[in-house]
Amino acid sequence: MSKAIDLFFFFGRPFSPIYSALMKSREKLYHSGIFRQESLTVPVISIGNLVLGGTGKTPTVQHVAKLLSRHGYHPAVISRGYGGKAKKAVNIVSDGENIFLSPVLAGDEPHMLAKSLPGVPVLTGTRRIFPCRHSIEHFKTDVIILDDGFQHLTVKRDMDIVLFDSIALAGNSRVFPGGPLREPVSALNRCQAFLLTGQDKSNQERTKKFSDLLQQRFPDRPVFISALDSYKLLEPNVKNGENGKNGRIAEIIAQKKIFGFCGIANPSRFEKSLASLGIQLAAFQALKDHSPYDQALISHLCKKAIECGAEGLVTTEKDFVKLKNFNLNFPLYVLQVQHKMDQSFDLFLLESLKSFRK
Repeated sequence: MSKAIDLFFFFGRPFSPIYSALMKSREKLYHSGIFRQESLTVPVISIGNLVLGGTGKTPTVQHVAKLLSRHGYHPAVISRGYGGKAKKAVNIVSDGENIFLSPVLAGDEPHMLAKSLPGVPVLTGTRRIFPCRHSIEHFKTDVIILDDGFQHLTVKRDMDIVLFDSIALAGNSRVFPGGPLREPVSALNRCQAFLLTGQDKSNQERTKKFSDLLQQRFPDRPVFISALDSYKLLEPNVKNGENGKNGRIAEIIAQKKIFGFCGIANPSRFEKSLASLGIQLAAFQALKDHSPYDQALISHLCKKAIECGAEGLVTTEKDFVKLKNFNLNFPLYVLQVQHKMDQSFDLFLLESLKSFRK
């Protein structure tokens, strides 16, 4: 966590109880029926978090959608489309066969999901109930996956899976603006399972302790783990087959000066991932999460790369989907992260889904 964020949380601490009380009141209004919840005719699985920032929701949504597809389901992903300019009641990012919206219109994460999930419709909307209904009516969807849906209480769900990042965990455990929590810890009583993402050797012990803490506090809810399995550097300007054969890309660029940049919630994790591959960064630029790219920003990044003597650029898959229409004067490498899901998570999800049939 940066010093600036620490300082913000320090000065925001007196206001934390106020925001916490507001979020508790909101939850009670939905629970009592004063605020209406909408039911759907198919099971709804929410992938969300309690903590601000990235917790690995996108790879988890990808995993769940692929898992359900392999087992004969027809899932659709409904995302809020954060940062996207498409503001209709229903925005079809993908119908499962064709991608209709660019990252600028759809938002970077929905577009990335659409590219990585052939056969799975991806939709966004001003209110998520509308794309949910549209996917059921027009795409024969039999399972809805809500991306970042834990705080979206308007749509009733059958399962809430809450994610925690294995590096940040619950931060200082204070509610915004005194800390990173979107709601008080008591909100976790709404969920059915926990998933700790991004475990590796460096945080394995902390992850285990946090898992034990969750099990003690919520003994009837299982805790699963998603580990960082491997990293792979791709050079998108060459053919996929060549990328597949070129296991030496990391070795080759390790001999060069590389300028790294990204616009994600946890840029430090990206830096750490590059270090694990032996990549020596000449410099690194962390942009705002979901940062939009334009040619001026690209030119600025290239200028900084020149100034530090870099011979190439490296970024994340999430950032890369927004860079295809811009001119870069450097070789560009993209870090692809492989996640390994706890097999018991898959079994839990599939068994639970059988009881959700409506």
